[in-house]
Amino acid sequence: MLLNILTIPKDDPVAFTFFTGYMAMLAASVFFFFERGSVDKKWKLSLLISGLITGIAAVHYFYMRDYYMATGDNPTALRYIDWTLTVPLMCVEFYLLTKAAGAKKSLLWKLIIASAWMLVAGYIGEAFSDGSTGHSVQWGVISTIGYIYILYTAWFGEVAQLAEKSNSSAVKNGVRILAWFVLVGWSIYPIGYMCMDGGWLNTAFGWESSNVDLWYNIADAINKIGFGLVVYSIAIKESK
Repeated sequence: MLLNILTIPKDDPVAFTFFTGYMAMLAASVFFFFERGSVDKKWKLSLLISGLITGIAAVHYFYMRDYYMATGDNPTALRYIDWTLTVPLMCVEFYLLTKAAGAKKSLLWKLIIASAWMLVAGYIGEAFSDGSTGHSVQWGVISTIGYIYILYTAWFGEVAQLAEKSNSSAVKNGVRILAWFVLVGWSIYPIGYMCMDGGWLNTAFGWESSNVDLWYNIADAINKIGFGLVVYSIAIKESK
């Protein structure tokens, strides 16, 4: 059993992305923690949050890769535990970046509630799937409500407006890049969601449920590490 856990099958891209995802998240976390000493005091918390996001993900990927290699099943519960901790922290980054421009804690809590709504509905749709398209679509639509709120806030709502009011071009550009991550990067997750049994891509095109983890792993690496690198770039520019 130990040999099976440590060996990556050559024809299994899901296993490959679990292993590379774990190492990438761990490396990013170490980088963000060490670079906290290179930025001004007011940016240290932002880099700490970035390091926590990738650090928490690295721990979960360590367990998810072993679970997948041992069972061949999707580690749905572990996946959503990870997201429940890391996605709200990604929303916290929006608050921290615009705090100097007047962001209030009410904005922080609205973003956290929206992310929790999105994740809880997604978990119900995936973990309690009965294999029917109706179930996955219903909870997928409910989950999308939370996503649309975060997307709107980042592009046109409070976050976007506060970024424009800030005196920092680095913050303005950084918030816009993060908004693109929410629009493009986060849109990868529904592809994985629709690959599960009963999902639209599963029933319409026969995409296997194993593709769920492939898309999720790719999206996690792009979004969590990418978010942190954007925040790091802003912190470095502002510190100079």
